[in-house]
Amino acid sequence: MKKTHLDVYLLLPIKNFIEKQTSVGLLLIFSAILAVIFANSPLSETYFSFWEQHLYIGLNDLVIEKSLLHWINDGLMSIFFFMVGLELKREIMHGHLASVRGAVLPIAAAVGGMVFPALIYFFFNSGTEAISGWGIPMATDIAFALGILYLLGDRVPLSLKVFLTAIAIVDDLGAVLVIAFFYTAELSIENLAIGAFFLLILLSANHIGIRNTWFYAIMGIGGLWMAIMLSGVHATIAAVLAAFTIPTGKKIDTPVFLRKVRWLSADIKRKTRHIKESGEEEHDNVTNTIEKFASLAQDATPPLQRLEHALYPVVSFVILPLFAFANAGVRLDFTSPEALLSPVLIGVVLGLIVGKFIGIVLFTRLMVFFKLSELPKKVQWKHIYGIGFLGAIGFTMSLFITELAFVNEIYAAQAKTGILLASVLAGIIGFFYLKTTGIEKRKRVKRPHKEPQTSGKLEPELK
Repeated sequence: MKKTHLDVYLLLPIKNFIEKQTSVGLLLIFSAILAVIFANSPLSETYFSFWEQHLYIGLNDLVIEKSLLHWINDGLMSIFFFMVGLELKREIMHGHLASVRGAVLPIAAAVGGMVFPALIYFFFNSGTEAISGWGIPMATDIAFALGILYLLGDRVPLSLKVFLTAIAIVDDLGAVLVIAFFYTAELSIENLAIGAFFLLILLSANHIGIRNTWFYAIMGIGGLWMAIMLSGVHATIAAVLAAFTIPTGKKIDTPVFLRKVRWLSADIKRKTRHIKESGEEEHDNVTNTIEKFASLAQDATPPLQRLEHALYPVVSFVILPLFAFANAGVRLDFTSPEALLSPVLIGVVLGLIVGKFIGIVLFTRLMVFFKLSELPKKVQWKHIYGIGFLGAIGFTMSLFITELAFVNEIYAAQAKTGILLASVLAGIIGFFYLKTTGIEKRKRVKRPHKEPQTSGKLEPELK
């Protein structure tokens, strides 16, 4: 089939951009820069007032009223946390957190990377109203950090990317628990009980083998999410809980899937051969048989995996950039020493850059020293130091916790400025550090192999 100009110049570039691992990070950077530009331009008042516009959803007396910013942070970001929950469950059930030995090292590194940043922030803000922001430097932005690692290509081992992914996933779980226990408003026991009832329905549905994703969507959003949000617990917790109820089992196993694929393939070959021999046009039953492949593939894929793949482009290329654009807008004031030396800003910057590095590296060292675990294959200590820096990219989760931690807009602006500064510095340091160590390694490996390869090519020519 011949490609049109639309395919070549629009659809294909968009498809390639979405499939690249670095694209999410680049889009988030662009959204954050755009937000900062708007917030410090003549359009700043329009920018800030736009997010305060209220949106009403409901009928008659059952109406939920929130600002656009709240709908993004409490509503759309729940979809992001739902995907985080899916990733967590997949890793716990079948991934790198499934075995105790495989999970010990990333869990320890993630815990260290959460404890030390919180302690550093606490040191600078103890006894002040800003102490509530201690959870801000605890988070790692998996999209940014992995995006930088993928920019390095084969300069870093694949196992290092897997290790960072595991750390970031455990880190996300830690952030969810912090939000649940420390950034929750007054509780409504009645609505919490209703939420527990819907959670029980979802767990029971999983147990008896219901695989329809629409059922989980209706019960999860219309029941669990709504009840949890009205209970005072942050709505994102409902999203994570709902994700843990999604089935991981398949309707048909792999051997059955392969047998049915072979049978359908043989059936299509037989029908097409008959059509060629008889000279007839292609029958609808051939097309119907081909369509059965899609249904078969769906039955052989767990609902959790289907949902994760379906949500990835929406979350990565719509929700997260929109969240960044709505929340990263902060008025920068580098002329005032008070703005640059505020305890909140210093606590966030040092908490992320220094705290994350010390926590990740120290706890990893302790696990290996006491022989409770070992470094992943091909990963060296210099790689762990690079991960210590990349783990300091807090961005998405740090901005999210900032909105929960502070009512005072001055503190929120100082925290956001610190998050942006620390994330940029950590990304630059981590990238160039790992790039430099990667170059050195490649040089050492390639030199011994140059002479044998050259001599091997010359021998046939001499003969």
